[in-house]
Amino acid sequence: MIDDFDCRIIHHLTLDGRMSINELSERVNLSQTPVARRVKKLEDNKIITGYTALIDETRLGFSFSVFVSVRLEKQIDDNLAKFERRISTMPEVVDCWLMTGSYDYLLRVVTQNIEDYEKFLLGELTRTEGVASIESSIPLRRVKSQTARTIVI
Repeated sequence: MIDDFDCRIIHHLTLDGRMSINELSERVNLSQTPVARRVKKLEDNKIITGYTALIDETRLGFSFSVFVSVRLEKQIDDNLAKFERRISTMPEVVDCWLMTGSYDYLLRVVTQNIEDYEKFLLGELTRTEGVASIESSIPLRRVKSQTARTIVI
């Protein structure tokens, strides 16, 4: 189980994953060796699953996001697996969730503009085997963004 020190370590690493063990130990008020040991244990227990750079998609030229709800023709294991394999090869799809409710999947698709989204939609997604229907929703603005839910300290 994790304790208060682990929670504080997780909190600070979610704010800055490149924080040194020295700085982290100062922030959580624990010496470096126990902090390093705790970080390693959190990694080994898959509570910390990795470290990454956060990218501003807009600055890379990908300023058009669309949420796409997809319904498959049949909800059988083989169809789900085929769809998921196909989606995993599409760089435009940055998030894909298997859903309950009216649609089977929710995708977040990111392209340069609406024209590129149309090309992706008509040239890739609608041609994907097993897709029965698609509904696109265009977000107006992002209100909140986090990489993960963490414990509040």
